[in-house]
Amino acid sequence: MSSKLPPRDGSAGEPRKNAVALAVDVAGLAKCYQIYDKPGDRLRQFIVPRVLRALGLEAREYFREFWALHDVSFQIGQGEVVGIVGRNGSGKSTLLQIVCGTLSPTSGDVLVRGRVAALLELGSGFNPEFTGRDNVYLNAAVIGLTRAEVEARFADIVEFADIGNFIDQPVKTYSSGMAVRLAFAVAINTDPDILIVDEALAVGDELFQRKCFSKIEALRARGVTILFVSHAGGTVIELCDRAILLDAGQLLMDGPPRTVVSMYHKLLYAPAAKSAEIREGILAAGKAADGRSVPAGEGAGVGKVHVSNIVEEETFDPEFVSANLLEFESHGAHILLPTVHAMDGRQVNGLIRGREYLYRYRVRFDQAFTGVRFGMLIKSISGVHLGGALSVASIQDGMTVSAGEWASVDFRFRCHLNPGVYFMNAGVFGCRDETETLLHRLADAVVFRVLPVADGRAQEMVDFGCRAQVEINV
Repeated sequence: MSSKLPPRDGSAGEPRKNAVALAVDVAGLAKCYQIYDKPGDRLRQFIVPRVLRALGLEAREYFREFWALHDVSFQIGQGEVVGIVGRNGSGKSTLLQIVCGTLSPTSGDVLVRGRVAALLELGSGFNPEFTGRDNVYLNAAVIGLTRAEVEARFADIVEFADIGNFIDQPVKTYSSGMAVRLAFAVAINTDPDILIVDEALAVGDELFQRKCFSKIEALRARGVTILFVSHAGGTVIELCDRAILLDAGQLLMDGPPRTVVSMYHKLLYAPAAKSAEIREGILAAGKAADGRSVPAGEGAGVGKVHVSNIVEEETFDPEFVSANLLEFESHGAHILLPTVHAMDGRQVNGLIRGREYLYRYRVRFDQAFTGVRFGMLIKSISGVHLGGALSVASIQDGMTVSAGEWASVDFRFRCHLNPGVYFMNAGVFGCRDETETLLHRLADAVVFRVLPVADGRAQEMVDFGCRAQVEINV
């Protein structure tokens, strides 16, 4: 193919890192597809250029080039969990297929160390005419297991898939959920060194999804390298050590999951007129993404609390502000002045567990909207979504506003969080032509501490009010 690699946008000329203890090493990866406007052009491309070259004439091309990936480079260490996010068509699935070896790159190198188990598409690799049992043996053989090894694992595969007697029925009779259950069960029960999953966890009920995540956590604890695509930002933040943002085949950012997911959402919700500008800004900041800045010594969760540090009143520190406020593009509304207040009206950012507070902000509307709803969200320092609320449950109950109007929003909440540092988002939604859209959002708009408490029995981030009753029988 006469394709030429697009110019490098990233770190051309930079020295490669030491490859010791790497599970995946991707260097300068690019993939180009030939796009034909008419079916006959494919035949013309096969015949005409050869004839023209044989006659000493300049050959023409009957296709357009589409670069699915542009000079993508990254490394994944053994035991790392890495999430890939990006808009539809950004090249995520193409990247995973090349890493798995089911697709060849146009240029670049991929080095993979260890046995790979991949779940790239719903039931990929399954023969619909074969039974589930036959497909288990077929897929495991592709991964590299012997028949004896499959037989030793077969009971675990069937138990995890939980599809009952359908294991001996043709796969073409399966529902989509049954197919992904079986495919996932095969992938994770083959003792992989590297597990690659492409959005398959979005299929199935909540109980099965939790079952999958539990198994992934167990594989992670065992040191398995995991690379997966997901559109669920919370899942990426919770499970991953790192995240990679792809867009239009280009790697825009590789860094902490909460930072990458925030940038992904900002790009996803960007208005068309500013999308390119935001994209370039993310690309420029990509290598500088070092996560959220918080004051030294702060951390989420519960630590040892000294009684001398216990305070009985809320505090306000004007220097304690969010260092990583991220403002999404406005679609006709602007959120202003987000603050937390005690019930007596004082602004605070040092909260006491068990007390009630007001999360307050104002919204200016530049356009008229119907079905307007307001939202808030509390996140941990690692970006895990802990809880939030909307002003009304449905758009039918939302407000109608006119251009130039203001809204004052108060969310009253009780603090059930344990001592640590937390962040708050603010968002406003509205409708045009009965379609709800995000009008404006501030991520990490407010940071607050939950102050030390004398009663340190509650563990982790949330106080569920658990009290133990213990009896000793002699």
